[in-house]
Amino acid sequence: MEALISYYKTFPVVRYSTVVIILVSLCAALLGVSLVLKRFSMIGDGLSHVAFGATAIAAAAGFAPLYVALPVTVIAAVLLLGVKSSKIMGDAAIAMISAGALAVGYLMLNLFPSNASTIAGDACTTLFGSSSIIGIGVTDVIVCSVLAAAVIFIFIFFYHKIFAITFDEGFATATGTKARVYNTLLAAVTGIVIVLAMKMVGALLISALITFPALSAMRVFKTFKKVVVCSAIISVSCALLGIIVCITASTPIGPTIAVANILVFAGFFTAGKLIEKK
Repeated sequence: MEALISYYKTFPVVRYSTVVIILVSLCAALLGVSLVLKRFSMIGDGLSHVAFGATAIAAAAGFAPLYVALPVTVIAAVLLLGVKSSKIMGDAAIAMISAGALAVGYLMLNLFPSNASTIAGDACTTLFGSSSIIGIGVTDVIVCSVLAAAVIFIFIFFYHKIFAITFDEGFATATGTKARVYNTLLAAVTGIVIVLAMKMVGALLISALITFPALSAMRVFKTFKKVVVCSAIISVSCALLGIIVCITASTPIGPTIAVANILVFAGFFTAGKLIEKK
């Protein structure tokens, strides 16, 4: 433990990474409860592929990946919600956008051979996360903190609206709630969280942060507020555990956090079965 504390004091990048991962995990957990209950959790997987394609295009064009991936992913999220009630079903739309974004991203790897190494590196980091906690700077912390604060504020400020559209969208619309607007808002902030998680956790693994904490909490608690709080605690705890294991065992940070969430889900699943038997 003393060595771990010394590591934190010695290397600022460890502190930066911890702040970023905790903020991303917290935001993912808050949004995950609503997304899982609305049967819309797969939007995270679809948008992660969009983020990959946007990052590849940005690297090929010489732009900062974050400033391209963020608006593109948010726009894709809004479009996914827009086609939800159209002739293209939601799951089909997610499949189309996912496959298309992956195809475009991989095409960029081959069309720009002079930038192939840079693009490939950014793409691997985007898909699977950083292989270590090195590479996070002050700018990353500031950008992540501002965007995460915006996501948390939106969730808290519109908590009752999000609660309404999560459980009964038809009734919420009948009582004057603009369900489509809040659905779009929910999808947009989900896009922001996915982009924030790309560098550390990996776009393909962000779905684990969205789904597992929510599903774990639902195994034990039955009210929306308790599930949200428990989900947030689980997500942040798994993030901290993942960082500790990453530092001490030199494991990739993204998969480590994902496995921690899986193990916690197994524990909560067992606890839920025991509670049901009483």
